[in-house]
Amino acid sequence: MSLIPWKPFSDLDKFFGDDDWLLPVFPRMELAKPAMDIKETDKDVIAEMEIPGFDPEKVDVSVEDGVLRVKGSMDEKKEEEKKGYWRKEIRQGSFERMVRLPAAVKEDAVEATYEKGVLKIVMPKAEVKPSSKVKIQIKEK
Repeated sequence: MSLIPWKPFSDLDKFFGDDDWLLPVFPRMELAKPAMDIKETDKDVIAEMEIPGFDPEKVDVSVEDGVLRVKGSMDEKKEEEKKGYWRKEIRQGSFERMVRLPAAVKEDAVEATYEKGVLKIVMPKAEVKPSSKVKIQIKEK
């Protein structure tokens, strides 16, 4: 068994890294997963995500085997060294969300729209045959 050295102040070391002096209170955070609302109506399953600043051409929406998958990325903007940034908070990066849908949907009829930073995905429900109940006899040996 290998020993792991105890470093009681390792979190503080991460907090006060080389360029983290720019952050007054909070450590650097990765691009968080955007929140997603999913609702079900009589005819559709509707998902909405707030993804402001994302180019709709760089967002991929797919439905496969009852799972909705949305992923997107923001282009990295090149910064000029001569501008002398004191603080840079513009988001860069990517996200990916995968959610199991509450009902079967027609995968080939899914429509997505993007307006004012909100991605709306409308998925028509697929008709499901009602299951039949079969009584199974238990045999004694």
